[in-house]
Amino acid sequence: MITYNCENVKMPLIRRRDTSAWIRRVAATYGKKIGEVGYLFCDDEKILEVNREYLGHDYYTDIITFDYCEGDVLNGDLVISLDTVRSNAELFHKEYMEELHRVIIHGILHLCGQNDKGPGEREQMEEAEDRALALRA
Repeated sequence: MITYNCENVKMPLIRRRDTSAWIRRVAATYGKKIGEVGYLFCDDEKILEVNREYLGHDYYTDIITFDYCEGDVLNGDLVISLDTVRSNAELFHKEYMEELHRVIIHGILHLCGQNDKGPGEREQMEEAEDRALALRA
């Protein structure tokens, strides 16, 4: 089951049923199934609080992914700052909704085993995001 909640922000105008079906399609390309995945859309202050409390990081970010996967079943909590998504959309000259979908699937890709911190991993993650975004159509 995929759930969508928000704190300190309005729920973004995503088509939840379509988005959930897309997430399942992307997971399937990695041989994974969706278990319990929860999205929390929030503001910058909330994601900073989560980043400090759980990761010991003192900075804003667009997404934090908590991975509780078991085998080929994806389970996790994904916290997304809509403030940072909006700022990044402007910074990278992207449409807000395109950037939001990129971040939504970024967390799923982490749960599927994709990383973006090591040498060359960011480029691999961006390619994986592009392939996943192409599956939305």
